[in-house]
This record gives sequence, structure tokens and C-alpha cells, in this order.
Amino acid sequence: MENFRKVRTSEEEMPLPFPDLPPDVVEMKVKEGSKIRNLMNFAMAQMELKGRRQIVFSGCGRAVTKTITCVEIMKRKLGGLHQVTKVRYKTVLEVWENRDPPPHGPAQNLTVHKNVPSICILLSRDPLDPTQTGYQPPEPRHEAGEDAPGSSAKGLKRPLPPPCEELLPKKLQVQVSDSPRGSGTTAGQLD
Repeated sequence: MENFRKVRTSEEEMPLPFPDLPPDVVEMKVKEGSKIRNLMNFAMAQMELKGRRQIVFSGCGRAVTKTITCVEIMKRKLGGLHQVTKVRYKTVLEVWENRDPPPHGPAQNLTVHKNVPSICILLSRDPLDPTQTGYQPPEPRHEAGEDAPGSSAKGLKRPLPPPCEELLPKKLQVQVSDSPRGSGTTAGQLD
């Protein structure tokens, strides 16, 4: 394969695996090189500004993790979204061209068919059938000001307690002099 270079890649077009989708549903096709910021700006504008009720994220191969990341960001920002996830395989066709073709013959191309994992995730403001395979209900809402279990403003598992002087080891407690000329010297207290 060292004498070949990839010339073209194409994906098999497949219909979305969700029945009864409105014809104008937005499908976010996530690619390996897609920028999450750009995807999220467009998707959030569709859901918030244009008032869409449903959106589909799809990706295959190396874009699967980026697709899931986009969905999780949207669920956190909007909240109350029902989700259905479908996993399948998609055929990707790669055409490779020989860099060193034979001197008296035509250039040789190699065609490779790959089956790569693919994911399609439907997010909906409206309730979906909970008996569907891959269904996830919305996360419960919490009162304003109340942190959800397992989350906090900085993404920590639980909030940290406020720092208290008595929690510091005595060796680390310091005293600052109030002298106007002093350089604010500190002295460690040793036991």
C-alpha cells in the first residue's frame, strides 16, 4: 500500500432509521473534521431560534465520538430532550491510485469497501415511544439554584467545601504581620 495514495472517499447514502420524521427535520451530518463549535451554533439556532421540535445527529467511523459529544452538549444546554439512538454499519468506498504505474500500462486503481460503525441520534422536545430500542428519557429537571446530582458549575462530581483555616495542616497556617514597613513577612507555625 506504500505505492498507493487515497484519491476519493464516498459514503453509502442511507435513509434515517427513524419512522414518522417530519419532512423538514434537520440532520446534522457530523464529519471527522467538523468543528463542534460550528455544529452546535447551527443546531442550537435551529432548536431555539427557529423553534424546531426535533433534530438528528449522524456520524460514522471516527466521527461517532464527535457526534455523541454534540448530542450530550445539546441535551445539557436545552434540557428536557427525549433521545433515540440507532447504531448500524455504513459502507464507505475508498479509491486508491498507484503512484508508480507500470511504464507501458494504464494507471492502476484499487477500490476498497469498508464497513464502518455509524450512529444516528434523534433528539426531540416531544415525547417519543419509550418502548423503542435505544430510547432515553429526558433527565429530570432541578429547581433553579439546585445543582443536579453528580454535577456542579465546574463539572466536578460534588461541590468542594469552602476552605476553612482549621482544615489546613498546622505547618501550612501562616501569620501575616500588620507592620506598615514590614515586607508582609510570613512565618510558618511548626509543632
